[in-house]
Amino acid sequence: MTIKFGCHTSTWVLDYDKEVDNLDHIIDVVSDSGFQGVDVQYALLGKYKNDPKKLKEKLDRKGIELAALTVPFTWLNDKESDEERARADFYIDYVKHFPNAKLNVPSRVGPNRDHLLKRQRDIIRCANALGKRAYENGVVASFHPASPATSYFRTESDYQVLFEELDTKYIGYTPDAGHIKAGGMNPVDIVRENLPIIKHVHFKDCSNNLTWAKMGEGDIDFPAIVTSLVDYGYDSWIMVEEETPETAVDPDHVIYNVHDYVVKHLKPITVSKVNS
Repeated sequence: MTIKFGCHTSTWVLDYDKEVDNLDHIIDVVSDSGFQGVDVQYALLGKYKNDPKKLKEKLDRKGIELAALTVPFTWLNDKESDEERARADFYIDYVKHFPNAKLNVPSRVGPNRDHLLKRQRDIIRCANALGKRAYENGVVASFHPASPATSYFRTESDYQVLFEELDTKYIGYTPDAGHIKAGGMNPVDIVRENLPIIKHVHFKDCSNNLTWAKMGEGDIDFPAIVTSLVDYGYDSWIMVEEETPETAVDPDHVIYNVHDYVVKHLKPITVSKVNS
């Protein structure tokens, strides 16, 4: 596949753990707006949680794909707990029903950054173990850092630890342009420096003052990122999302506007590069 564009469901429900059974509506909006796929956080599976076949039927009817399933983990120790391992294995099996879908794995934000290096190494060790089991089951897992103040992977030095210890034979990296920017780094540079391990991509905009912005109105150079991905031969998904105040009021409208930006400024890059 070439690069495809889809939406992350966090635009509708930002809380990874808030269970809301409105996935049918989200899928309808994603499809009707013109996007090709959806990245679903696990808490929004609703009636589809135990029925991946029915979810695939719904997606097929709307002509879009499950690009990824996002499942966060805390990983308090250097080994997965029995519950964490069972939950990971459940969703690895779930993703197997969807060709080319990824298992997107964020680490949860902690209460503080105490004992930081130990926490980072424990999290990465558990992520590597999950990634190995996913790999053995034919599923691509990808680690997603975030940028809240007490996140364990938010700054340049945090990312150095991540890239040194992530076992990229088994698990990839999901750059989130907004979180990279909010962590004080340049998303263009981070993507360019880590192209070989990128398996999934998230886009949302952020301004130089570190506030969330509408797509194209912040200070992230998305066309440069897409150009780097295309030149390298990246052939997976770019998922767009937004965290502006408008998303809490009218997320459907936000997604239509974001799609307009993608069509005008990003898709042409993928087309021209492929045809050149």
